[in-house]
Amino acid sequence: MLQDPPPTEPLHIDARGSAEAGTAAPTLSTPAVDAGVLDNPAWSSLTGRHRHLAEGNEHVLRYPADVSPFVGVKDWEHPDVWEAILELFGHGATVSVSHADPLLPAGWAPVFSVPGVQLVQTDRLAPLPDEEAIELGAADSADMLALVERTRPGPFEPRTHELGRYVGIRREGRLIAMAGERLHPEGWTEISAVAVDAEHRRQGLASRLVLDVAFNIQQRGDRALLHASATNTSAITGYEKLGFALRRRLTFGAVRTP
Repeated sequence: MLQDPPPTEPLHIDARGSAEAGTAAPTLSTPAVDAGVLDNPAWSSLTGRHRHLAEGNEHVLRYPADVSPFVGVKDWEHPDVWEAILELFGHGATVSVSHADPLLPAGWAPVFSVPGVQLVQTDRLAPLPDEEAIELGAADSADMLALVERTRPGPFEPRTHELGRYVGIRREGRLIAMAGERLHPEGWTEISAVAVDAEHRRQGLASRLVLDVAFNIQQRGDRALLHASATNTSAITGYEKLGFALRRRLTFGAVRTP
């Protein structure tokens, strides 16, 4: 488990095997969708379905701190981008950087950098609603945060559930597993926050919830994607078995403003 969680998470998919990520090329089904937005999913999400949550300016947008640490940058090569980030975050701030590895100007410092992978659904994915899954919302926020604290799947804030549909499984009233939607680049929805209590793993709960979330994504006409730490090979193998495949390798990290 990462000591400094990047803006993605090592997801706990119940799977066996040692296949490396990327052994199968994605086979996207029809109708075709624009996969180019996946190169900059935070920007696409913050200028699209999540525009009501966006804070920032013409070059950089962010979510409220109690929603998500993700930051969308329109163009890292624009000459005004660094001033725009400084204007939004101020001096001495930690800024999330994903899907990019920009050359930092003088005075800016890296905080951490973690290799990751982006996976997308293929024709092999067979989404399926789960009869035990219940939808989660604001009333479940404390339980969701408690599960995140126990399992450390990655960044999850008090209002993260506002990013999309979240589902969970309760046993004897206790929330023991969950999954949901995070970024919404145009035509796509990211599956995220997959977490299962340690004593309930190896029961297929994570896979069931991923397929349930994917089913509702499909019903809306979107396609599913996800991110994981490149070192989390067990999760990646599990996703490949469900019908996801590697689209690209990338970097997740953070920088500190001067």
